[in-house]
This record gives sequence, C-alpha cells and structure tokens, in this order.
Amino acid sequence: TAEKYGDEQVLIWRRSYDVPPAPLDPSDSRSASQDPRYAGVPKSFVPETEALKDTVERILPYWQEVIYPSMVKHDEIIVAAHGNSLRGIIKHLKNISDEDIVSLNLPTAVPYVFEFDNDLNLVNDYFLGDPEEIKKLMDAVANQGKKK
Repeated sequence: TAEKYGDEQVLIWRRSYDVPPAPLDPSDSRSASQDPRYAGVPKSFVPETEALKDTVERILPYWQEVIYPSMVKHDEIIVAAHGNSLRGIIKHLKNISDEDIVSLNLPTAVPYVFEFDNDLNLVNDYFLGDPEEIKKLMDAVANQGKKK
C-alpha cells in the first residue's frame, strides 16, 4: 500500500483520528462483506472502512457500561483488545488530542498498566518490561505500513 500511496498517506490512514482509508470494493475477497465471520451480522453493522474516531464511538459505550463499572467493583481488571480499541481507550483516559493520537504507537502484547486514585482519576501509566526493548517494539509499530 505504501508503494502505491506513499508512507505519509498510509500513516494518515493508519494513525489519524478521523481519516479512514478508501473502502475496498465489496466484491474484493479482502472486504469485510466477504468475510464468513460476519455472515450472520447485518450488513449495516459491518463497516466498509473506519477511522479511529469510529472505533472510539464504538468503544466508549463499552468503557462506560462495562469496564468502568468493573473498575468500581474490583481493585484490578485486565483489558485485552485490538490495538486500535486500546488506542481509543487511551485517547479517552489521557485526553490525547486528535492531532497527537497519530504518534501513539502501542507495542503489541506488552502490558500497559494504568493506575487510578480512589475517585478513578488516572494518576500513572507505564509499560511493563525493559524500556529499551519496549522502545524498539514501539518503533516497529511506528514503521508498520512503510515502504520496505
């Protein structure tokens, strides 16, 4: 894709807040409409394309209705999700601007700890692991989608 559209455009599609990539043709075998996992899902529920903004609109109700109440009830919870869903939650928790979210590169499969006070205000966040290794993993995520 970067070969065809350029690194900058791919970065915009992958990391910007509100710029989705162009949708695939519905007859394309890579299209979600062709994915058998969605066979029983109404077409209107399966987006042809989406930006992080769309993910945030889907994940925030789940945050408010499921995750947040679990945090109130329990001292510790674990959230495991796709990177973009996590980026949406982190954007919300840390009040990251639409412009700055592009630079958030979450390393895959590295635990990210969030600490809250008694009123559930975020007070600290950090990755578990060797900082140098985490930096390498974050750089690798930042370079995904670039020309080889």
